[in-house]
Amino acid sequence: MALLPILRFPDPRLRKVASPVARVDDSLCRLAADMAETMYEAPGIGLAATQVDVHKRVVVIDVSEGKDDLRVFVNPEIVTCDGLQSGEEGCLSVPGVYDKVERAERVTVRYLDLEGNEQQLEADGLLAICIQHEIDHLDGKVFVDHLSQLKQTRIRTRLAKQARVTA
Repeated sequence: MALLPILRFPDPRLRKVASPVARVDDSLCRLAADMAETMYEAPGIGLAATQVDVHKRVVVIDVSEGKDDLRVFVNPEIVTCDGLQSGEEGCLSVPGVYDKVERAERVTVRYLDLEGNEQQLEADGLLAICIQHEIDHLDGKVFVDHLSQLKQTRIRTRLAKQARVTA
């Protein structure tokens, strides 16, 4: 397994829409394992392949307290959503930035597992938020897109300043 570099907002590669996975094979399983290791090390609770500059529809998520419930979603697709919830979100591609985002309270997601079998999962709460957040990445969106233009400009300015200081 290997740690992968995480793209930082406003990197234009984060805007690229991920392609569907044609088949689940050993290289895809290795990618998922590397993504999981990268997510845990960061530390985070979700990571989309887009964030590590691999433009395939793959997401890893673990919202458990013990970091022992890894879920891998290949070609995830939300088929139903219900209700509304608002919660503070952050993102490994937008370090140090947190803000409230409105999302569906419950979602049903259809996806392939690492054996290539179609699965369906009903999720609510934090898992539902995380699924929606990561699928946004696959669609070329970042959570700050849900914020006002003013907040987006402030975030860009702050991250640019941080980049200059660490360079």
